[in-house]
Formats: sequence, C-alpha cells, structure tokens
Amino acid sequence: METLEFQAEARQLLQLMVHSIYSNKDIFLRELISNASDALDKVRLAAFQDKDLQADTDDLRIELEADKDQRTLTIRDNGIGMSRAEVVDLIGTIAKSGTAELLRKLKESKENSADLIGQFGVGFYSSFMVADKVTLVTRKAGETEGTKWESQGEGTYTIEAVDDAPQGTSVILHLKPEDNEDHLFDYTAEFKLREIVRRYSDFITWPVRLKVEKTTDGETTTEFETINSMKALWARSKDEATEDEFKEFYRHISHDWTDPLEIIQMQAEGTFEYQALLFIPSRAPLDLFMRESKRGPQLYVKRVFIMDECEALMPEYLRFVKGVVDAQDLSLNVSREILQQDRQIQLMRRRLVKKILSTIKTMASSDAEKYKTFWQEFGAAVKEGLVNDYDNRDAILEICAFASTHSDEPTSLKDYVSRMKEGQEHIYYLTGASRTIIENSPHMEAFKAKDYEVLILTDAVDEMWVSAAPAFDGKQFQSIAKGQVDLSDAASEERSKDFADLLSWMTETLKDNIKEVRLSSRLTTSPACIVGDANDVTPTLEKMYRAMGQELPPIKRILELNPDHALVTSLRKAHEENKEGAAETAELLYGIALLAEGGELADAPRFTRLLADRLAQAL
Repeated sequence: METLEFQAEARQLLQLMVHSIYSNKDIFLRELISNASDALDKVRLAAFQDKDLQADTDDLRIELEADKDQRTLTIRDNGIGMSRAEVVDLIGTIAKSGTAELLRKLKESKENSADLIGQFGVGFYSSFMVADKVTLVTRKAGETEGTKWESQGEGTYTIEAVDDAPQGTSVILHLKPEDNEDHLFDYTAEFKLREIVRRYSDFITWPVRLKVEKTTDGETTTEFETINSMKALWARSKDEATEDEFKEFYRHISHDWTDPLEIIQMQAEGTFEYQALLFIPSRAPLDLFMRESKRGPQLYVKRVFIMDECEALMPEYLRFVKGVVDAQDLSLNVSREILQQDRQIQLMRRRLVKKILSTIKTMASSDAEKYKTFWQEFGAAVKEGLVNDYDNRDAILEICAFASTHSDEPTSLKDYVSRMKEGQEHIYYLTGASRTIIENSPHMEAFKAKDYEVLILTDAVDEMWVSAAPAFDGKQFQSIAKGQVDLSDAASEERSKDFADLLSWMTETLKDNIKEVRLSSRLTTSPACIVGDANDVTPTLEKMYRAMGQELPPIKRILELNPDHALVTSLRKAHEENKEGAAETAELLYGIALLAEGGELADAPRFTRLLADRLAQAL
C-alpha cells in the first residue's frame, strides 16, 4: 500500500466538498452515474475497435447497492475501468485549466455549485459532500490486476494493488450521518435513490439497477431492478417527451444547472439519416474564451456512443451549443481525424449550423428578451463567425446586434439601415475599449452634431470582422476613424489654401510620428484627432498582433486639425510669425489627439514637461 498526497488544487477542492454547505447534495449520484455511463460507452467502443481485447460486454450495466447497517452506498459499473496510473492521474490531481477560477466560483456561490462541479470534470469529488470516506476499486478491461484507492478527504489517499477486482469500477461511499437541516438525506433509502435516478439519470442509455428486497408468499429475497427508462430522448418527438425531460437531458450532457435558452430538434431522412437534439444555454460557460475549451455535440452512431465534443460537427464560433447527434450511416470505428475529412460529416455540419442560425433569427424576431439574453452571453463568440465562416456571413450579420449612438439598446443592422439618412452610403462604426471612450472620442463630434448614427464596437473581435465582412444589404462598413470622411461641409478649398503652409510645416515637424497633417471635417469641438488610412491596421489590432508575437512595421497615421479651434488658429499665427515654441506646441497638439483616442505616448515625461511649461506661461 502506498500513501500519496493530493495535488494542491485537489486538496482545496476536497476541503470545499468535505465541509460543503451547498444545499443540493443529491447531485453526487448524478455525477457518479454519469461517470459510470461514460465508462460503459468506452468499453463497448474499445471492444469494437480491438477484437482481441479481453473485455466482457455481454451485460453492461450500472448497479446501486445500499447497506443500511454499514451505512454504505456502492455505485458499480462493469465498464472500461482504470489502471493504477489512471487512478492517480484522474483522481489524485486536477490537470484541468481554470481550476483556480473554479475554486473562486465555488467559494462565492452556494446555489450554483452543482453545475460548476460538473463543468470542470471533477464530479467524483462531490462524493465527499455525503461521505466521510470513499473507497474505489477498479480494474481496467484487458488487464489482470486491479487497484484499490481510498481517502477520507483530508489531503492524502492510499492506493494498492488487488487481485480479485472485477472489470469496471466500484465506488463505495461510507456515508455521513443523516442531517436533514444540512440537506444530508438517507442515501441508503430505496425511495431516495429512485427519486434521484428518475430525476437526473432516467435517460441514461444503460440500465441503472437498484438492489431491492422483494417479499413473495412471506419469503424475502433481494434482486436488482432496473429503475431508469433508457429511452434515447433525441429519438423522440416533442409530442413524446415533456419539456422537463428535455431540460433534464440538457443538464445531464452539459452539467449546467440552469434551463436551456432554446431546444433545437432535427431529423434528416433520405440518403443520409441522422437525428440531432441541440441546446442553446442560457448563460456562457466559464471557459467560453479559453483556448483549451472543448466544443461540439456528442456523436452517436445508431445510439452507440462514439465521442464527446465532436468538433468536426460544430464551428468554433458556435462552441457554446450543446447536444447530441446520432448518425445512422457512419462507421462505428471512426476517429476525429477521419471525421475532419468525411463528406457526410461536413454535410451534417452545414445543416446544423444553418438550423442554429435560423433558430436564433426566429428568436430575435419573436422573443426580444430571450434574444437579448442570448446576445449578452454569446454575441462576442458568434461574431467570430464573421471572420472565418464566409458561407454563412450574411446569415450571421442578420442575427447580430450592436450598440449604437441611436439608443442604449443594441440594434440590428436591418434597423440601422432603415434609419440611415437620405444620401448616406455607409454604415458608420467606431471601435474602442469601452462605450464611454468611443462616445467621447473626437472622431464622433461631427457625427453627433449632424445626428448620424454610429455603431459602437467594443469587443476584441470587432477589430477583425469589420474588414472581413465588408457590407450588409449593399451598404459598406466605414470606420469614422479611418480614411476621409465627407459629411457634406468639409473644409473649403479656400480654407485649405490658408492653412497650406501650417500643414506642410507640421507634417515635416512631426514626421517621426505621422505621415500627413490635414484639415478635418469630422471635428467640431476638439482641436485635433488622429485617423488611419482606409486600409491601415488599427492601433488596437496592431497591439493584438504584437501580443501574439507578430511584429508589424511601424504604422504612421494622419493628424487632422480643426480649423475653427482657437488652439489651431493660434498655432497657425505663431508659425507665420516664427514664434519660439511653435514646434513644441505642434508636438503637444499631437499628444493631445493621441490621448483623446486612448493611445499611449511614446515619451510621456517629455509631454508632461512641455505641458507644465505651457501652463506656467499661460498663468
């Protein structure tokens, strides 16, 4: 026997479970049955792929056995089992990203612990909410030696080899005393176990059998009775299943404790048959924007489990969609690599995506509140599709909602176009770190003054898609911070001649930072702003590329001056009179414009020194 210590994060998690004050402790059984179901799926698949595997697959099942006298509950399966190394790896450590975030969330939230527990793949640890000691006995299919693992949840566990372990895994829970005030129920009671299985695991495709006592003609015997229906919910129509059943199925496959926002059923018949039951969650998972996050529905072939997270069936921008796809004509012996190239899989993927997008479009037009929730939770992810899903770009644009200067509520592009002024050719937008920064940007001044609506784009992905999706309904997207903006009363040619000397002098004076100085038609109150050429990379996008290790050549931009501002007219006069300090004033003007758009000064100490000197002179 060997005594080992849990990994640090696992110890913290164990302590949370041991001293749990979460009200819903019943979910421990849901998690253990779910793990057992996965193990049965895996052993059947392994036996199919490896004909020489010494594995018994004749009567695959999950068994529950309670002992009232010993106060134990055993959850047993004859599935794939685990080797000694797998036990240490899967149970002794938590090698998952986001563990620190999970611990923080668990500490903050008492009510939503159940979905967090399942979401991070640590369902086994929930055993310690109801047990003060947990024993696990397992033998991997095809191996001769078993492993016994045991812990009281106090930072260490013991592990030893055993000779007589059957194929599969048995988890023996040494239950804590019953305490209804702490929501610790009698988990040896038959009615309680039936209630939990019926509520959480009725649709498991494997039989869940409970050991029960039966009395016939005065003689009492024990037998195992199947207590779940085992009906594949995705094979039933909406008339044959209740909404509660669909919701429970969603909770089972997603480990989310909230109801789904939308349920999507599909059934394709003909040359290629498949069934799909998909769900749009009502809130984003914690790992929505983590690089390691998994995506895709579970894949079954004729109700035989093939794999979790079939990425080939779902594009990355719809990674939040959960569900099951059951295909009739795929080979059972299929790998992820083969799926990437499979024509039938690609056809299914296209149809699934179109169905999901059309469902969201219907939601937007028929249920504003539901759509608002959807967009708040998943809008930033959906917009990624504008960059990498050319075929569905128009459909994605139709379901997008954007903040705008029109109102505090997001607007669709269709509604924006309907409000465009007569003669307006472009859909105007401005990207930035926040709504406040964008609304106070100098670039907005003339648009506000003339009541032109501008889209306010603050998500990181907005910098990418505006160049990838050039138009909607024939209207081009136009950044108000790039290129020439003509709002019909641009500076006259006469005025440009008046400022010609100043503009050429400033262009030369500031040549290390900018490529041109010109008069602006977009400013009404600010003295200056900085704009890019129509095809320039924006500063924010430039930062993103650099953060990813992609160095770009320095991009010089354009300084635009407001010819009506007192600072600009005074600088023009100072330049004409060759006054000392004009060059430093030009430098300050550039710095002011850079700060106004949220940029960073290359030499902040010099700027503050010049500014302090000017303020002192003015006073």
